[in-house]
Amino acid sequence: MTVEEARDRYLAVNGFTTAGYTAATFQIDVFGRTWTLPNRPSRRRAIPLHDLHHVVTGYGTDLAGEAETSTWELIGGIDSLFLWCFKLSAITIGLCIAPRRVLAAARAARGCRTLYNDGVAYAALLAMTLGELRARLGVAPDGQACAEARLHRRAPGRGA
Repeated sequence: MTVEEARDRYLAVNGFTTAGYTAATFQIDVFGRTWTLPNRPSRRRAIPLHDLHHVVTGYGTDLAGEAETSTWELIGGIDSLFLWCFKLSAITIGLCIAPRRVLAAARAARGCRTLYNDGVAYAALLAMTLGELRARLGVAPDGQACAEARLHRRAPGRGA
């Protein structure tokens, strides 16, 4: 499977689109409340790569999954103040609601790299196979997740 195919499947299951990468605002759910925030240039640059990190690692999009992904990203390397603040916020929530999963994500991230510092063009990343991208980032062939990926509360793929 190509990275583009895996990304598109991830987006569809979660009810996301690539149009969200450049939208003026975005929504985030925290503890049952939805917040609408401006989609600043720093987030616009990061979110396509963040989505690929979900695809590569297999972590979900519920709060615990976002904390796992953020932990993996923080250890793997981030390159902006925006990312530091956002990731630390997610990790803090994760440590409160799923501490074992966050700590497991930290252990799994050792030796891995993120795409934030990689420098490969996004189109080239999409053309790779998922296995090639996982190998490039030091991720296990089947991903990093040790718990089933759960979806955020508004995801159409979540079911009733």
